[in-house]
Amino acid sequence: MKATSVGGIWLRTPTRPAFRLAALGAALAIGLPAPRAAAADTPRVAKDGLYFPTATGQTEADTYTRYELLSPETASFKIYYEVTATTPGAKFYFNPIRKGSIASDESVYDAMLGTPLHFEVVSGVEARKDALMGDADAETDYIKVTLARPVPEHGQGRIVIVKTYKDAKSYHLDGKALIFDRPLGVPRDKVVLPAGYEVVGLTVPAQILTEKDGRIAISFLHAGEGAAPLVVRAVKDAQLGAAALPKAPTLARSWESPFQGETEEDRLAERAHQDRDIVYFLQQPETHAFSLYHDYTESRPGVNGYANVVRTGSVASHPSASILDTGEQLEAKEMSGAEMIASKINVGESVDPKARVVVIPFAALQAGQSVRLRIAETYTAPVSYRLEGAELVFDRSFGRPRNAVVLPSGWYCTSSAAPATVNQLPDGRVELNYWNDRPEGLDVLLKARRRLAEQ
Repeated sequence: MKATSVGGIWLRTPTRPAFRLAALGAALAIGLPAPRAAAADTPRVAKDGLYFPTATGQTEADTYTRYELLSPETASFKIYYEVTATTPGAKFYFNPIRKGSIASDESVYDAMLGTPLHFEVVSGVEARKDALMGDADAETDYIKVTLARPVPEHGQGRIVIVKTYKDAKSYHLDGKALIFDRPLGVPRDKVVLPAGYEVVGLTVPAQILTEKDGRIAISFLHAGEGAAPLVVRAVKDAQLGAAALPKAPTLARSWESPFQGETEEDRLAERAHQDRDIVYFLQQPETHAFSLYHDYTESRPGVNGYANVVRTGSVASHPSASILDTGEQLEAKEMSGAEMIASKINVGESVDPKARVVVIPFAALQAGQSVRLRIAETYTAPVSYRLEGAELVFDRSFGRPRNAVVLPSGWYCTSSAAPATVNQLPDGRVELNYWNDRPEGLDVLLKARRRLAEQ
């Protein structure tokens, strides 16, 4: 990976997990400031520079797959594959057709506008003619999608690929039970059973949910490397028709002591498909400051703004925002909840009039449309982020399913109360990824010390 240091935050092409710092160059494009530091610490802060990698191939992020199992006698299942192309300037996206599967009924849509996109099936040899697909497998066929617009610099091209696969090896009957045995490399997945089937075997920890039409589904996040070894076993003895329809989840909260939990509605929401993610870049702990960006997809008709409520105990500064689909820069306004209410900006939810919020207005969405936003800010939070003696302490609750924390340069992790995957950035900083598949928030207590070379 080729990278260039330009000061402030590390940027790179995403690998795995799929969301990991996806197209983070947008942070610079929307004005994310370089961190401040004490004069004595200037050399160390210089190491926390922005990096712009040069992509030599097709890159992607935010992948999610929904599998709808058809009647098991057909050995067929319908796939809805959501993927974001992230290579700047890319005009096409190539989706491999899995070996051993017969694809049919393909269609592709632009996720922003909901409109159909042109596509064709090409060989791996043909795919290699694209400058970004030099490593395409010559023995694999690809769905070549013409994107609605070239991927903006530091932006994204979101698409939805729909297709039906027939694969008797992956999906078949075993006596009276259906078996869906398919290692899944996409880290966020949902499998919907045919009507009347219930889950009796499941190898990957997953939510069990009921679709609006009564079909049973399983959904999971897989943060680790490699494919999730999924095997689903189901039998046909569940209720059908009106008797199978779920009751709408309520706002009732868990009664379990010593405190109330999340609402039933939140607890039964599908975590894998939630599209909010966040990356924290810790500055040197003496500053109590961290820069962050968070991505969010809005799809509700009539909504024309996003409101980020600043937590009590934190001070936000330098807010900026962009639409990742187009690269358009948006105006970020700091105001009170009361001022936002008076402005008539529809953010799709209520806000406490006394709260401090960062509001990002945008054009109102029409039915079938969506917009992917990136909001960047710098927070100062002495309670959450501090130095205790020689030890850095970052103590914060994460509400999103996908979260990442980048330690400041010169520090190594000594404690992480919540499980995380870890990797090292080209400039030496350590990144911890926290994926939370539970409905309640994730309390992250992270500690670090200076490396010997930094003392």
